Amino acid sequence: MTSFWTLFQKEVLRFWKVGFQTVAAPVLTAMLYLLIFSHVLESHVRVHDVPYTAFLVPGLVMMSVLQNAFANSSSSLIQSKVTGSIVFVLLPPISYRAFGAAYVLAAVMRGVVVGLGVLAATSLFAPSLQFAAPLWIVLFALMGGAMLGTLGVIAGIWADKFDQLAAFQNFLIMPLTFLSGVFYSIHSLPPFWQMVSHFNPVFYMIDGFRFGFFGVSDVSPWRSLVVSAGCLAALAAFTLALLKRGYKLRN
Repeated sequence: MTSFWTLFQKEVLRFWKVGFQTVAAPVLTAMLYLLIFSHVLESHVRVHDVPYTAFLVPGLVMMSVLQNAFANSSSSLIQSKVTGSIVFVLLPPISYRAFGAAYVLAAVMRGVVVGLGVLAATSLFAPSLQFAAPLWIVLFALMGGAMLGTLGVIAGIWADKFDQLAAFQNFLIMPLTFLSGVFYSIHSLPPFWQMVSHFNPVFYMIDGFRFGFFGVSDVSPWRSLVVSAGCLAALAAFTLALLKRGYKLRN
């Protein structure tokens, strides 16, 4: 466990030492989303009999968790590959499982820290925010962070240049998070787009996370749990297979 713990500490310190950029900046971005959307739509939109500002907060929190978990693991790996410092991580006798776990757990840590910051800042503007099922909140936050952290490891392994990683983020991560019900309920969409939304795994994570606050959701939280757990298991298995082969790292 020494090698795992050392790598995990290194990854946590990596984002914590530049916390103004990695933590404070995402919190400010979420605050701007909240202020703009709530100011424009608060008096016009009410979802599940919940004020729009309160409805928006869990979505922004979860979106921040997901995006920052992905950014942590993916940026760390691509920077190490580009600068050549990845060799100092690969030389020690650390198993591929411990290697993957350290990167993913550090990504979860960053996602949760940013999510807590966003929650603390945005809840000031949503006094009607509830915590109907706290265990669901914790479960989906950890699962979502792990899923996007794992996806970040895959992206970091696959990408050889920063622009490839940017393409991965801009054409996959951003659409999945923004079109997942962060700013709206899918019941407000036309039937075709409601059906399309059900193929987006991020929708289930955000919907299940929001259920933990209000006790209402667009689909059953158990269905969201099963879909999210299945996606996480599949991504974790694929990541471990890549790490075991040493794809684009050792080979």
